[in-house]
Amino acid sequence: MGNTRIILDAGTHPKREGADNLPDLDSLDYDSIDAIIISHAHLDHAGAIPVLVRNQPNAKVFLTEESNELVESLLHNSVNVMTSQRDELDIPEFPLFTHSEINAIQPNWENRALRQEFTFGKNNEVTCEFYPAGHILGSVGVLLKCQDRSVFYTGDVHFEDQTLSKAAEFPTEGIDVLITETTRGAVPRRADYSRKQEIERLAAAIRDTIDRGGSTLIPLFAMGKSQELLLILHELKESGQLNKNIPVYVGGLTTKMTVTHDRFADTAHRHHRGFRFLQGGMDLIVASKKRKKKDRNRSIPYDSGRIYALSSGMMTENTVSHAFARNILPNERNSILFVGYAAADSPGGRLLEARGDKEFQLDEDSSPIAMRCQIERFDFSGHATRDELRDYARKVAASQIILVHGDEPARQWFLETLGADLPDSSINIANPGDVVAF
Repeated sequence: MGNTRIILDAGTHPKREGADNLPDLDSLDYDSIDAIIISHAHLDHAGAIPVLVRNQPNAKVFLTEESNELVESLLHNSVNVMTSQRDELDIPEFPLFTHSEINAIQPNWENRALRQEFTFGKNNEVTCEFYPAGHILGSVGVLLKCQDRSVFYTGDVHFEDQTLSKAAEFPTEGIDVLITETTRGAVPRRADYSRKQEIERLAAAIRDTIDRGGSTLIPLFAMGKSQELLLILHELKESGQLNKNIPVYVGGLTTKMTVTHDRFADTAHRHHRGFRFLQGGMDLIVASKKRKKKDRNRSIPYDSGRIYALSSGMMTENTVSHAFARNILPNERNSILFVGYAAADSPGGRLLEARGDKEFQLDEDSSPIAMRCQIERFDFSGHATRDELRDYARKVAASQIILVHGDEPARQWFLETLGADLPDSSINIANPGDVVAF
């Protein structure tokens, strides 16, 4: 914008390994970027920051205080994960960055609050403002202005209240270029959906499991989805829809992410201000930390009548939920309840597809396991529906709309639909390497 060069998010690809999971950083000249703006802390938006900053040493990094703390924790965890994968999967280039590298760059990141304009770039020619995105703790949409032009980037957005996160509050006036996520574009939400009914259905599935003498495994993403689900469980217990005495176990990276959520309990853009999960808000049982892969399952004792809220959400190999599933799958009294996204090729996605089969193979290195437990899926997505994003784009009516962050069918739906809705706007699918003139 003007004479200022800006990067919006710098993530790693969750389905690729080694250096292939990085953006095309080689297309950027060394030390040519003025600012890096991070919309939120998920690794597909922030996981490549250390590698990017290594080649852009004078670029300022702007993000919310909540995202700053979450990103730091996730990047350190990524180093641990990559170090393990280097040996287990024979990926010699891992880790892509080190703990000391994170420690060196993170103090220089600059926190910015919601709805407070700040400037940067050549002669401070660019004005920026963060708007709450409703996706996870600290997530924002980004409004950029320079000279007589404005660009708004949604990041990941949710336009409805969640149990923890408040709905997004985005501007609609005076936006020339809209860069929007398209995550849920390929599939409409069912017409009879209501969040209240989905929570009631979840409660019923847990009650049925406990009543028949089983336990429930709920695979969760450590950041965002875990805290959302824990608060749902808290409300269900408080309302009497679940017995208050049902033990809830958490494990993996969830504990550290929850500590951060508690730290911002009084200041974040959220519901239940002041509620702290680990400081008296809930009677959670935190699993002891085990480093060794073979011991990961032993850190959590299995018994009936319990809820195990464990990461990761897709039951990725070498995570707590993946290991613990071996206790749950063979018993018809138990249940595995998915409340978030699970890629089709992940263990969680394959398990959902295999419902009704007699056996299931969690990973290539293990024998098939008898699959007798109940398996259900619930819709608690942290992303806006395609119709909500469509309505927002129509309100903005930007002269140019760029479609990002969605699989090809999702982006194609928006291309066709918005093309018909806004015939005077230029609608673009942005593929890697494309140059789009504003």
